[in-house]
Amino acid sequence: MAKLAFLGLGVMGYPMAGHLQAKGHDVTVYNRTAAKAEAWAAQHGGAHAPTPREAAAGAEMVMACVGNDDDLRAICLGPHGAFAGMAKGSVFVDHTTVSAKVTRELFEAAAELGIHFVDAPVSGGQAGAENGQLVVMCGGGEAAYGRAEPVIAAYAKKCVRLGDSGAGQLTKMVNQICIAGLVQGLSEGLHFAEKAGLDGRAVIDVIGGGAAGSWQMVNRYQTMLDDHFEHGFAVDWMRKDLGICLDTADEVGASLPVTALVDQFYKDVQKMGGGRWDTSSLFKRLRKMG
Repeated sequence: MAKLAFLGLGVMGYPMAGHLQAKGHDVTVYNRTAAKAEAWAAQHGGAHAPTPREAAAGAEMVMACVGNDDDLRAICLGPHGAFAGMAKGSVFVDHTTVSAKVTRELFEAAAELGIHFVDAPVSGGQAGAENGQLVVMCGGGEAAYGRAEPVIAAYAKKCVRLGDSGAGQLTKMVNQICIAGLVQGLSEGLHFAEKAGLDGRAVIDVIGGGAAGSWQMVNRYQTMLDDHFEHGFAVDWMRKDLGICLDTADEVGASLPVTALVDQFYKDVQKMGGGRWDTSSLFKRLRKMG
C-alpha cells in the first residue's frame, strides 16, 4: 500500500480517490473548493491539504483529475504546485483530458525535477468512476507506468500504456472523436424512427444486438427517448475535448469533418441552455428542430 495524493475532487476524482483509500492506500486530497476536500476526508477517512504542494509532500504517487490545461498547470507548477512538494523518483499520474502539448510540457518540467509523469486520461464517465470500471489510456515511460498501473487498478477495469508521453491523451482524442459520431448517428436514428411513426424502444430492441449496436445505444437510448439528459459527461466538457481534437487534427494533418460538424451541433445545444446536459442531448436538438 502506498502513500498517495489525489488532486481534484469533481464527479470523477471524488469517487476515484475514494477507491484508492478503500484499497488501503494512505490518501491525502486537495480540491480548489476546500469544503469538498473536507467532506471527502470525513467520508473516506483520508486526509486533506490546503495546497497541491502540501498534499503531495511525502507521496510516492500523485494522481490528478481537474478541468483543463490551465487547471492542470496551476496544480502542478509554481511555489504551491504539486511538483514543488514531490520527491525525486515519485510519479505524477494525470487523469485529466488535456492537450498532448501541455502533457509534454509538464512531462519535461517534471523530468527536470527528477519526477516521473504519466498521462492517463480515462473513459467510462461518472458511473465508471463510481463503480471502479474506468478504461485508462496511458503515455509515458515504461517504468513509471509499471509503478502506476497497480495503483490505478483500484478504479480501472482496463489500463494500457500506448506509448511515450502524450500517447494517452492522443488515444483519448480518438475516443472522443468516435463518441461524437456515434451519438449523432444514434440521435438521428431515433429521430427518424419517431418521425416515421415507429416505436423507438422496439426498434432498438431489434437492432441493438446487430451491427448497429454500441455502448451508447445500449446505455442511452431509453433516457434519450424519455427526454432525460442528466446522465454523465456534460456538453460543456465534450466541447472542450472536441476543441482539443480539432486543434490537434490541424497540427497532425488529419481530416475530421464529422467531428467538426458535431462540435457545432453541441454548440447549438449550449445555446439551448444545455451546457450541463449529457452528450446524448444531441437528440433533444433534433427534436427541437421538428
